[in-house]
Amino acid sequence: MTREAIYQTVLGPVITEKATQGSEFDQVTFRVAISASKPQIKEAVEELFSVKVKAVNTLRVKGKTKRFRGVKGRRPDWKKAIVTLVDGHSIDIMGGV
Repeated sequence: MTREAIYQTVLGPVITEKATQGSEFDQVTFRVAISASKPQIKEAVEELFSVKVKAVNTLRVKGKTKRFRGVKGRRPDWKKAIVTLVDGHSIDIMGGV
């Protein structure tokens, strides 16, 4: 997988209270491309962070309907991947902060 394909697959980490609780169970949550499959996500995370992935769970998050100055709009749908790492491996998402 090329570097460009990796960055098009894994878009960024999800930093929420629930996502950070997953770190107790060696889980990291990422925002991924809608078209990305579980094997593609696994390969991209392994190459990007040099870790071993145990499992990948995905879910689609529906976009919310919002109003802006009286005009109804809709946020886009997106895909979330919860990646479980093998024991002994870890990814430090907050390392650069």
